[in-house]
Amino acid sequence: MTAGRQGIDPEVAPSGPGCVECEETGGWWVHLRRCAACGHVGCCDTSPSQHATAHFEATGHPVMQSFEPGEDWFWDFTRSVGVTGPRLADPQSRPEEQPVPGPAGRVPEDWQDHIH
Repeated sequence: MTAGRQGIDPEVAPSGPGCVECEETGGWWVHLRRCAACGHVGCCDTSPSQHATAHFEATGHPVMQSFEPGEDWFWDFTRSVGVTGPRLADPQSRPEEQPVPGPAGRVPEDWQDHIH
């Protein structure tokens, strides 16, 4: 399915190299997702805090894109389907040297016990 232009602004850069809220609180994430409307980077639903979904719920911004190296898929929260979309502003992903889960130094040794 095509996302169309509603909910996507290809000119907006991502908010940073990691989850905005996890960076503010000292949290950590498994994978990252980028809001296609405003560039907000949040953590995936496998992550303990699920900030990408929380961003959708708080803002109504319907489409997000993977922010992982080598991935360019989009997800439409309102329809619960994968969609296609345009190339968004660079950078296209988190830094490749950033570990998964990440960021380095904040992931607990028992991280697998904390994921969804």
